[in-house]
Amino acid sequence: MNQNASPKATSSLEMWLHYLENIHTSAIDLGLDRVQKVAQDGHLSRPAPKVITVAGTNGKGSTCAILEAILLDAGYSVGVYSSPHLIRYSERVRVNGKELVDDLHSEAFAHINELRGDTSLSFFEFGTLAALWLFQQQAVDVVILEVGLGGRLDATNVVDHDVSVITSLAVDHVDWLGDDINVIGFEKAGIFRSGKPAVCGQPDSPSTVAAHADDIGAKLYQVGINYHYHSDGAQWSWRCGQFDLDELPIPNLPLQNAATALTALGVSELNITDVNVVNGLQNAKLNGRMQLLSTDPVVLLDVAHNPHSAQYLAGSLKQRYPMQKVIVVVGMLKDKDIEETLNAMSEVVTDWHLASLSGDRAAQAQQLAEVVDQFSTNYHTYDGAIEAYQEALKLADKDDIVVVMGSFVTVGEVLEFCTQGTLNGH
Repeated sequence: MNQNASPKATSSLEMWLHYLENIHTSAIDLGLDRVQKVAQDGHLSRPAPKVITVAGTNGKGSTCAILEAILLDAGYSVGVYSSPHLIRYSERVRVNGKELVDDLHSEAFAHINELRGDTSLSFFEFGTLAALWLFQQQAVDVVILEVGLGGRLDATNVVDHDVSVITSLAVDHVDWLGDDINVIGFEKAGIFRSGKPAVCGQPDSPSTVAAHADDIGAKLYQVGINYHYHSDGAQWSWRCGQFDLDELPIPNLPLQNAATALTALGVSELNITDVNVVNGLQNAKLNGRMQLLSTDPVVLLDVAHNPHSAQYLAGSLKQRYPMQKVIVVVGMLKDKDIEETLNAMSEVVTDWHLASLSGDRAAQAQQLAEVVDQFSTNYHTYDGAIEAYQEALKLADKDDIVVVMGSFVTVGEVLEFCTQGTLNGH
């Protein structure tokens, strides 16, 4: 297909995605002028009566999934926009917990393509606007938006939202956001709104977060100051002002994100009961986050791809499988902090299976090997994630733990391979 020729509303989603990947000069183009103009022209900045926007270095997807599960239990119609996807583009837009059919995405892209006129949009900007239009068409009660990169200049920030959330703050996306945690804090806090509640789940967050909230008159709820949570391992409790919940079930997703989600709901003025919270915590799940793929041996998928998320993964493995051998399959992107990420896992991993990924941003297995070689001799390199996964399974005893990690790309490839029935996890 001529990359400049627009597909139609009836064109395949695959055709649209190919078109969107080729019409803009760069994959990431931070700045709101272009996307804001199209959003205003299409009246897309208010996609639902209530909107919650979620930024952060890690934990965005988990926080969105917990919010979604609780709101669905409360009877609300809920739209969730998240990225990147693991296998299918349609994973990025959920309505009431389900993906939409491809035809609806093609229709949305055609609408945005016509709306934009001669305004150039990046792939992410195009997808964001299409998602906002889809949520309007589906007439959802609540929209949950996951920020793509940063916050202040991210395409999702064109939306007039009611509650802003920062899940965590750490150094990541150095090429785009730099390595100064205060600058990163300011960028994430760029989603805050004057007179509206803002929740920060990062303990001891950089001063720029509170300073920006103060500057614009946002009402900041900071973990450890305005809200608190505590766990005894079997259950947990959460407190925020007059709100107080005890004996809550431990979710399958990180507790820090659950506490952040509860605070966001507490300040949202949505009608949520204690029962909705309990049910939502029990129901919340997310592919690629400590996802159990198989039990013989245990195979876990986790998209941990930076030091902060790798530390959390290592801690979870230590807690859940203290006496078992951990075999890791890892493929990463070269713009990530490979050294610190792998270092964070070094204490729990026995065998390393290092995979090359493909694409411009891919790191090669040899780059990973140079890091692992500093703390282990027990590693193997492979041309791809599937080969690495197959070999790891061959070497695993039934009591071992196989973990696939390092990138959405790595986890997505293995998940797709297994769900196609090719190997079925073993």
